[in-house]
Amino acid sequence: MGVSRKPTHSIDKVTMNNPKGPGLTRQMGLLSLAATGICSMIGASIYVVPFMIQRNVPGIGPYVLPAFLFAAIPAALAAFAYIVLSSAMPRAGGSYIYASRAINPYIGFVASFSQWFGLSIAIGVVSYVIVPFLRDIFSALNLNELAALLDTGLIRVTLSLLILWTFVLINIRGIKLYEKTLIPLMILMFGLGSIVIVAGLIFNHHDFASALLAKEGRTIPTTSADFSWSTFLAGAAILFSSFIGFDSIAQAGGEARNPSLLLPKAIGIAIITVTLFYILFAYSLYHTVPWQFVAQEASKKDVTAPGLLSYVLPSGWAVFIVLGATIALINDLPAMILSVSRLMFAWAEDGIFPKKIAAIHRTHHTPHLAIYCSGLMATIGILGSHFAGDFFLGIDIMVTSMLVNYLLMCWSVLLLPKTNPIIASYIAVFKSKRLQKTVSTLGVICITSFLVIHIAKDINASVKAWYFHSTPVWLLVMLTASFIFWINWRMLKKSGVNTKELFSTLPAE
Repeated sequence: MGVSRKPTHSIDKVTMNNPKGPGLTRQMGLLSLAATGICSMIGASIYVVPFMIQRNVPGIGPYVLPAFLFAAIPAALAAFAYIVLSSAMPRAGGSYIYASRAINPYIGFVASFSQWFGLSIAIGVVSYVIVPFLRDIFSALNLNELAALLDTGLIRVTLSLLILWTFVLINIRGIKLYEKTLIPLMILMFGLGSIVIVAGLIFNHHDFASALLAKEGRTIPTTSADFSWSTFLAGAAILFSSFIGFDSIAQAGGEARNPSLLLPKAIGIAIITVTLFYILFAYSLYHTVPWQFVAQEASKKDVTAPGLLSYVLPSGWAVFIVLGATIALINDLPAMILSVSRLMFAWAEDGIFPKKIAAIHRTHHTPHLAIYCSGLMATIGILGSHFAGDFFLGIDIMVTSMLVNYLLMCWSVLLLPKTNPIIASYIAVFKSKRLQKTVSTLGVICITSFLVIHIAKDINASVKAWYFHSTPVWLLVMLTASFIFWINWRMLKKSGVNTKELFSTLPAE
């Protein structure tokens, strides 16, 4: 594939500060980029998944922490690919740009379209799930009438939409407001999450057993669990979903200052920070609560970190723990909205989506139409969650989409030197070809394995109808993306665009 112009990484300060026309501006520093990835990754699921996995994967028993560490391996391999590619192609729409330039534009579009679809629906799901957490806070404060009000359908949907569109408008208003919203929320999230970590490390199994006996007259079960690779891998595949989100840093590549340096650093910081937080959080809970008790309770009802720690903590502390989970959920929204909107912007900028979607707000320098469109898709996620009564389908679609994208990122690192050697020459980190090839090959193998496990689990799941399986729904989304691509590709050809040249180079700054 020939290249007619080199990708430029330098930023013309005069153009950025006094643009001839509205465009994205490079305002995001290392902290806001890392916060984007961290807040996209950490959600309220950390308060639930490490414990409910005892029901979803029977027999995982004492191996939750090792499974968490194992799940971090494919995430780290995918992060390596993003770090390498982001240093060479620092543009908005990261993963789409990487795959379209390293593999081909069709693969780049359909894969990132399913990513956009899955994440947009997930944004709606998150908005919808926030309300029950608010309800639980009011319940813990004995505001029972207000808590009951939040359980009514109309109020829940209305409040979910209000929360969603508040963050849509914050994203439209520009990067400065985005940073002022996201960073304080991230600090508050870690502060409240540290309550769980500290409490879990202070108490131990003996303390918990004494409290359980005093409060309920019960003793800890004395069951055991033998190690099984099939059980362990199934658990790791579920826990892997907790690491999804760091790619949002790459999508913001068009707004990062000194992107070739800061994007790789931000991705590395996000992965390391989140992994350490997850491990500390899960370890501290299991340090206090025996896994046998967690497994027993999970088999009968939903269990969460606040509920488990309520046996040893003074009454009232649950409010702060639930508040931490609520903030973790809220934090997802601004970062994920930024991520999905930049994908749409990149498609439109290349001409394989309606050009109007690439419009930039004259005052705020944000892709406002792409943000609005992503907000509308998230709205469908809210309504679907409410009327279908089950939001896990949307999450499963998101996991499938992200696994496919992570797989393609590893392939992009392997193929870029052959398909686009000039762009490959701009790789600024991990420059060793042998290292790139070795790590990316491991990524292909590892992520493919996780994808197979995830699809097999979905296909074998017992559901009421075929459309409750995420895999066929994901395939329908891919078919829709193929149709959209085919229409716009024909239009590009008819308009005389040299598509070979277009997709051999990076979009202009």
